[in-house]
Amino acid sequence: MIPLPYAPRYAPEVAAAQAAGTPIVALESTIITHGMPYPQNVEAARQVEQTIRDNGAVPATIAVIAGQLHIGLTDAQLDTLGQATGVAKLSRADMAACIASGSTGATTVAATMIAARLAGIEVFATGGIGGVHRGAEHSFDISADLQELSQTAVTVVAAGAKAILDLPKTLEVLETLGVPVIAYGQDALPAFWSRVSDLKAPLRMDDAASIAKAHRMRAALGVPGGQLVANPIPADAEIPAATLAPIIEQALSEAEAQGIDGKSVTPFLLGRIFELTKGASLDANIALVLNNARLAAEIARNLA
Repeated sequence: MIPLPYAPRYAPEVAAAQAAGTPIVALESTIITHGMPYPQNVEAARQVEQTIRDNGAVPATIAVIAGQLHIGLTDAQLDTLGQATGVAKLSRADMAACIASGSTGATTVAATMIAARLAGIEVFATGGIGGVHRGAEHSFDISADLQELSQTAVTVVAAGAKAILDLPKTLEVLETLGVPVIAYGQDALPAFWSRVSDLKAPLRMDDAASIAKAHRMRAALGVPGGQLVANPIPADAEIPAATLAPIIEQALSEAEAQGIDGKSVTPFLLGRIFELTKGASLDANIALVLNNARLAAEIARNLA
């Protein structure tokens, strides 16, 4: 019998941080297994983790390895995961099944939020959240990330939703679900690789202390769910939206022509955009994740 409630396994660094009351920032693992090739994936993951340490918090990269949910990975585990093949991409629907079957899976935004809540971690840094896919009025393809934000009390720092998505519909669904969408330091909603979109963010906050205070107030009011902090990519790393638009359209057309759907869509599109931008999209992706890690660490320090 599996003991209830379920107990994850903590990396020594994370366990020590919890015992000492040191702020912790959760990190997803799909960026390692589905985001870029080895060894660049592991190098980038270690760079993100070190950025969190350099900003006064402890990183907790989350993954399921051989049926065990890990909160934080050792260097050896990170390297092994970075080279693994056939790793499942886990969201709310299949995370429990992966653990129960003894399989290995990398966590998406939704699954990472669930694990973070289980571990008592309040802040999570990622690249971009999932959202409403283009053509969703026909496919009904909407990421579970949006529903998760409405019910799991974790503040998620991202560079907005991925630019390959339908951003107006994604924002509309977030508003319908009652998710606070907070643009950091600007009025416009960022668009992942680009600093601004033509969408106005519902909320704006200019410092980490205000974001932390809003997180605490939401809990005090008994309102379920988390917050989405939309943190614009650094100016020197962005790819302007006008440059990206035709590239995204080409990648979307190719995906449709090849009949790619479901969980395969996002990795395919990101891969094609990487090729069409001659690697610039990956450089921008790494820059924005590091930027999000810095802000998440600052929020976590304020919460602690």
